[in-house]
Amino acid sequence: MSEVTRVVSCSPEAVFDVLSDGWSYATWVVGAARIRHVDHEFPAPGSRIHHSVGMWPVMLSDHTEVEHLDPPHEIQLLARAWPAGEARVTIICEPQGQQTKIIIRENVVGGPAKVIPKMVEDALIAARNREALLRLGYLAERAARTDGDPVNPRD
Repeated sequence: MSEVTRVVSCSPEAVFDVLSDGWSYATWVVGAARIRHVDHEFPAPGSRIHHSVGMWPVMLSDHTEVEHLDPPHEIQLLARAWPAGEARVTIICEPQGQQTKIIIRENVVGGPAKVIPKMVEDALIAARNREALLRLGYLAERAARTDGDPVNPRD
C-alpha cells in the first residue's frame, strides 16, 4: 500500500468541501481527464463519479464509487479504470491546530495492474498522489481563504 501525506493551511472541513464536490475530481486527481456525471447523492456511500482517464484520443471511461464516508475525517473510494484495473483509495483528514494533515492511502485491488511488482507500483502511485495532494491542498486552501492574500507556494 502506498501512503502519502501533506499538511495544508485549512480545516478538515475545507478539505472535505473539495472532496464532496465530485465535479472537482478532474481538477486534482492526476490522470482524471474529465468528469462525465456525478450521482446526485455523492458523496454518500454507494454513489459514483463517472469519469474518463487518459489523454485524448485514448481515454478510458469508468467510475469511482464511495465505499465509506466519515466527514470531515475520511472517505474511502473504489477507483476503477478498466481494463487497467481498480484501486482502493482512502483519504484521511487529521486536524493539526489551524492546519490539516491529509493522508492518501492507495492499493491496487484488481485487474492487470496487480501484476506490477509492489515496489514499482508503490513508487508510481506515491508520485502521482504527491501531485494530487498538492492540487487538493491548493483548492482547499483557496476556498478557505478569507483575507484575499495568495497562499504562499511551498512546492
